[in-house]
Parts: sequence; structure tokens; C-alpha cells
Amino acid sequence: MAMENNTQLTVFVFSGLTDNDKLIPFLFIFFLMVYLVTILGNIGLIILVLIASNLHTPMYYFLSFLSAVDLFYSTSVTPKLLSDLPSLKKTISFNGCAIQFFVFAGLAGTEVLLLSSMSYDRYTAICHPLHYVSIMTKSKCFSLVGLSFSMGFFQSVVHTSCLFSLQFWCSNLLEHFYCDIPPILRLSCSNTLLCNVLAIISVGCYCFYSLSTILVSYVFIFTTILRIKSSEGQQKAFSTCSSHLICTSVLFVSVFITYLRSPSSALDRKDKVASVFYSVITPMLNPLIYSLRNQEVKKAIMQARQNILHVFRIL
Repeated sequence: MAMENNTQLTVFVFSGLTDNDKLIPFLFIFFLMVYLVTILGNIGLIILVLIASNLHTPMYYFLSFLSAVDLFYSTSVTPKLLSDLPSLKKTISFNGCAIQFFVFAGLAGTEVLLLSSMSYDRYTAICHPLHYVSIMTKSKCFSLVGLSFSMGFFQSVVHTSCLFSLQFWCSNLLEHFYCDIPPILRLSCSNTLLCNVLAIISVGCYCFYSLSTILVSYVFIFTTILRIKSSEGQQKAFSTCSSHLICTSVLFVSVFITYLRSPSSALDRKDKVASVFYSVITPMLNPLIYSLRNQEVKKAIMQARQNILHVFRIL
């Protein structure tokens, strides 16, 4: 939607996920179910970590924060997506777009760094089991979580300041279903070189740091696992990190599809699908993967279920 003068825009209009009206009811029900599972799964996992004594370890301390990040991460996008699906005019204010992007980018950066902290925790637990308790102290865990949030929201402040200082008066049609770097840069009428370079460097550095930490950790982990003589011991050691490895792979593959190119280049259907995956689907998958593949979490769920049934019998 082209604008006739050079007045700074106050409202953006999302193009949305699809123009096919027949798909809208299906998509609405699908994303509503995904969001409900995301809320229940992540809140349930946080509560489980708090009440289950066998989950009071650094690994699950990080997992509870990952669940909190996923919960708010999804909430920054999905409710707006749900309200826009049946709407003819999918609008968001300039300030609303800035707030949505700030929250989304901050939590995305935090999640990437939390995943690298979790890989370091698994490396310490498997490669240095005798020193695990003395290395992964409460203060160190708190510092790693604090650093993840601080760095995540620091880069968000930088990107938000850069993006929303640009001029927007050429068009107000945002070719996406939420406020993100590529569609915002495409919409700007001013020089976006600085924001383009900043986005590429920032995403590149964050992903390189996180991926290198994860890959190096898993090289040592797999080397240590292969030295274990019993197949039962190997399986137990691998099962403690397989969930983390799956969640990390899902997130990074979808992020790379979207961001490993010029941020201001045109978006296609593949990019929207990738965006749906890491902004809506991944926050739902993380608690499910950890619940279904982790024996300690399964044990805690069964114990909680028995406790609840016992309470109902007493009542």
C-alpha cells in the first residue's frame, strides 16, 4: 500500500500467512492448539522442575528458564497471529511493532545463548562427572543465565534502535505476519546499509559463538561416550543430551533458512514457513521433546501424577 507523502507511518499492515480464505479456519484452529500446548507444556515443565526433587540440578535449572523464554517468545507472536487470521485488516501500530520486535529479538537471542550454556552443562556432566558439582555451582548457573538474558536483550536494543530510527513512508504493507528484521528493512525508504550489516554481523556472531560452543562440547561428549565400555552406559550418557541436540538442531536449521542471506532481500513462502517453525512451533516442541525423551522428566511426571491421585483419594 503506497503512501502519497513523506509523513512517517504510524501504522503497519501485515500481509499475513495466506491469502487463501479456505485455509484460514484450519490455520486458526491449528495455531490455537499449538499455542495452548505451548502454554501448558512450558508452564507444566517449569512447575515440574520446581516441585520434583530429582530435577533440582543445573540441567533442569537451565531447562526451566528455556521454557520461560519459549513461553514469552511464542506469546510475543502467536496471539497477534491468531487475532489477525480472521481479520480483513491486519494492522499494528509503529510503537506496537517496535515493542513486538524488541521482545521477540531479545528472547530469541537469549534462547540461542541458553542452548549453548546447556551444552556446556552437558559437557561438564559427561566429561567431568567427578567435578560436576564443584564446577556447575549455583552462582555459575545464575551467571550463565544472567549473561544469556543480558546479551540477548542488548543485541535487541541495538537492532530495535537501528530499525525504528529508519524512515517509513513509501508503503505500510509489511510482507510478514509479525515484525522482524527482513520485512522491516524492505519497507524502509531510507538507507538500510547500516542495519543490514549490523543484522548480518550480529546474527552471524551469535550463531557462530553458540554453534561453536555446542559443536565443541559435543565433540568432547561423543568422544567420552565412545570410551564407555558398556552399551547401557553409552545409552544413558547419550540420552541425557539427545533432547538438547534435537531442540538445538530444529532451532538453528529454521533460523539459518531465514537469515543466511541479505536481511533486506525479498521473503518467499519458504521463509514464512521457516519463521512459523522457529517462532510458533519450536516453543511447543521443546517441552514435548524433553518430556518424551528424558527419563528423569518422565519419572518426575509419573511421581507428580501419583501424588495428585493420592491427594484426590484423600479428598
